[in-house]
Amino acid sequence: MRAGEPDPAAWTTLIDMKTRTSWREKMHNPNLPKVVEIPPNMQKRLGAGTMLVPSPKEVDACIRTVHKGSVTTVTQIRKFLAGKYSVDATCPLTTGIFIRIAAEAAEEDASKGKTRITPYWRVVKDDGSLNPKFPGGVERQAEKLRAEGHRILPGAGKRPPRVALGDQ
Repeated sequence: MRAGEPDPAAWTTLIDMKTRTSWREKMHNPNLPKVVEIPPNMQKRLGAGTMLVPSPKEVDACIRTVHKGSVTTVTQIRKFLAGKYSVDATCPLTTGIFIRIAAEAAEEDASKGKTRITPYWRVVKDDGSLNPKFPGGVERQAEKLRAEGHRILPGAGKRPPRVALGDQ
């Protein structure tokens, strides 16, 4: 081995190391859920009081309750969880992150052959728009929603397509 060259044993160790946490593993956070005071920088938007920081598993469980042919919004999920814990609000940031983790974990499960996965595609934004951060982007979400009987309205400009809600 010449000076400056890496030790071959070090490469073997690096190769054998697990480099990424799976999405399914990210669903398990032993420190959550927890109830905290709403931070001052969020009080303008959420008001004063207590806020739930949910666990990824709870967000996943909430998404699993959405039946075929129905959709829910991020705000509806947050309101449901806030009611369950009798708090004033649910953290919008972590809820959004955990919805994405649930979606990625569902696709990870599907790639392993599981057929009963979390129906993440049934979660839309408050205006009905589809989520470009979901696996496969808005195209896959639209495809899955159409398969369940929903009508998808085209996006305008940079705005993503949206599901026709109610009387649209």
